[in-house]
Amino acid sequence: MNWLHLVSYFFGGLFLANFVPHFVAGIQGKPFQTPFAKPPGKGLSSSTVNVLWAFANLVLAYLLLLRVGYFDLRSTGCITPFAVGALLHSLFSARRFGQLHGGNTPTRP
Repeated sequence: MNWLHLVSYFFGGLFLANFVPHFVAGIQGKPFQTPFAKPPGKGLSSSTVNVLWAFANLVLAYLLLLRVGYFDLRSTGCITPFAVGALLHSLFSARRFGQLHGGNTPTRP
């Protein structure tokens, strides 16, 4: 398999993972951080901006996963870089936005 396809699948997983929180916040009518807010990544954008940003992420994920090479859901070689990209972005987002929303507050017994 071409290594550029693996890189494409990694970023496809990243963009697909980024689609989810923006889409969910947007269709719930809730503001959420986007790169377009002030300050970028910290300020809140409207639900409409989040739906549009989610759609852009979905289009990018589609292009990277289904228009580059031959992405096969049953192929470990395809799924592995996709899953790593989605997992790393999800963990990064959980830590980053947890600081803004109280999700990284340690609990004490």
